[in-house]
Amino acid sequence: MSRGKVLVSACLLGSAVRYDGRDNLIAHPLLQQLQTQQRLVSFCPECAGGLSTPRAPAEQQGNRVVTVAGKDVTAKFELGADLAVQTAQRQQVVMAVLKAKSPSCGVGQIYDGSFSKTLVNGDGVMAARLQAAGISTFSELQLTEASAWLANYDAIDA
Repeated sequence: MSRGKVLVSACLLGSAVRYDGRDNLIAHPLLQQLQTQQRLVSFCPECAGGLSTPRAPAEQQGNRVVTVAGKDVTAKFELGADLAVQTAQRQQVVMAVLKAKSPSCGVGQIYDGSFSKTLVNGDGVMAARLQAAGISTFSELQLTEASAWLANYDAIDA
């Protein structure tokens, strides 16, 4: 049996890759279990796409991603998302746990592009590309659901 792997936003695993140079480390039994099972694939699409850390905050505005200063960084976000899909396929990823609200990783809700902390329905660039590739996505706010999904997947795959 080859158990599917789980791609996780690198910031959630303690990597200091956020736009402000910090992390979003979370300690959760699911992530600890996956780490023990060597099923985690850590990934930051913004760094993979060539953005520096720290970097200017960015949000989606329609089909573009722009910084707070108005610089278009869409191409770097798209490159990072494409590299995430390639990594996921190469590593046999079946599920992703991603940073909520992020313009790359947000699942179901992202900031509206006004830099006013207003949320709208939508997915980050990488989250959408992973979903299009058939990979189930969850945010760190949905770890109970993610754990149940993975347990069901593992039971079917067994």
